[in-house]
Amino acid sequence: MISDSKPIIEVCGITKTFPGVRALDDVTLAVYPGKIHAIVGENGAGKSTLMNILVGQLQPDKGSIRLNGKPIKINNPSIALKAGISVVSQELALCPNLSIAENIFLWRTNGQSSVSIVPRKKYQEQAKALLSDLGLPQLDVNLLVKDISVAKQQLVEIAKSISTHAKILILDEPNSALTKEETQHVFDIVRNLRDQGVAVLFISHHLDEILDISDEITVLRDGKLIDHLNRENATVDLLINRMVGREICSENGILNSPAEETLFEVNGLTVDGELDQVSFSVKKGEIVGIAGLPDSRKDELGKYLFGLEPIKKGAIKVNGVEKHITSPKKAIDEGLVYIPADRRREGAILMMNVRDNIIVSSLSDLSTGGLIHSKQSDIFASEYTEKLDVRLSSLFQKMANLSGGNQQKAILARGLATAPSFFIVHEPTRGIDIGAKAEIYQIIHNLAKEGVGILIISSELSELICNCHRILVMYEGKITGEFSRSEADQERIMACATGQLSHPV
Repeated sequence: MISDSKPIIEVCGITKTFPGVRALDDVTLAVYPGKIHAIVGENGAGKSTLMNILVGQLQPDKGSIRLNGKPIKINNPSIALKAGISVVSQELALCPNLSIAENIFLWRTNGQSSVSIVPRKKYQEQAKALLSDLGLPQLDVNLLVKDISVAKQQLVEIAKSISTHAKILILDEPNSALTKEETQHVFDIVRNLRDQGVAVLFISHHLDEILDISDEITVLRDGKLIDHLNRENATVDLLINRMVGREICSENGILNSPAEETLFEVNGLTVDGELDQVSFSVKKGEIVGIAGLPDSRKDELGKYLFGLEPIKKGAIKVNGVEKHITSPKKAIDEGLVYIPADRRREGAILMMNVRDNIIVSSLSDLSTGGLIHSKQSDIFASEYTEKLDVRLSSLFQKMANLSGGNQQKAILARGLATAPSFFIVHEPTRGIDIGAKAEIYQIIHNLAKEGVGILIISSELSELICNCHRILVMYEGKITGEFSRSEADQERIMACATGQLSHPV
């Protein structure tokens, strides 16, 4: 590992304020070459604001930045790039209709007057070399980005950053959509870059990953620097305590007993190539989890139940009566709500304000002749933001400007506003910090106490084990196991998820 006694970049007394919110408050830290420096904190702690300042997307109100000991003013991303600062975020900045090679070297064509002078062959050869270094020697650099997997797209994004000869690489949740194996491959690449002297700033909500990969850890809370730790001195419990300023129990207490009455029932749901004779039921006030690997088809299940995809065989019953749910509107009319896994693309309308995001599923009650009752809508949305403790500067703040946890609570508020009897929640806490997770879990538990049936589809086994009365396991489109909360453990669930075990349903 290459290290240096002098920092490559320092932020000194950085302060940044948005309307009603101080995002960063006198933050000072130093980052060294040949080190992986993790930045952790709850959503809204200031992590993304700090990164955006480092890459020139935002300007600080106070404070300064030093690069190799000298002051630097990063007024825009172009200056950051020239200074050797590059970022890879969870929201990939790739052009899907361009090739892999074109995406990697697109930054070099800035200012060129004609496509004909771009040295395509040279770029293709260089792209092949970069991908070979990243463990993808067989990947065709002429493929369009839209035609490769998310994992490969993430590596293309990293290759793009490496091609800029970055000395400071910022990784902001770079593996949020990757499997464990894909994540480890990315981590191996990051460690190799560190060993070559690159300074890596790493942001993740997964504290076990932070402890696995980082050399140093800085904790932010409410825009302030709370602590700086060496990896050897850090534990998950300590990081949680520093992040939230309180203890967060990994268990969520005793769940209320569900009613005997069956609320939602699925019988023989079959979709060619997707689902095979899926049958289960959920009682009033019961929380049922769905576990499975990425290819288990668990991720498609919610869309079929909510009418987003057509069902050709099988039956769905609500309160004992068979229902033909052929569209989301019909699902909502039957008391169903679906919270999708990808909140930014499928759950939130990012360019709309919070109020309109919440009322959009209840417009028939808040409008006349196509005209929305503004005052009534304000009161309606305010009631649900207060009920779910959505932290915002105003109802008219854009959804895009909320933290991930508050976006998720606003989406839950929209569903709750339809007075549902059955909630389908897909990856309820993906990309959300530990404090916001606890709040989301409490919302789910409160709904169950009120008699709402809950179906949680999640890739996090600990999430399901801690929050569900029962867990169903899917493998190749089938339910291969059912575990009560007392029976559930990660090894047995994984054995069902990999087809090694069939536990009686």
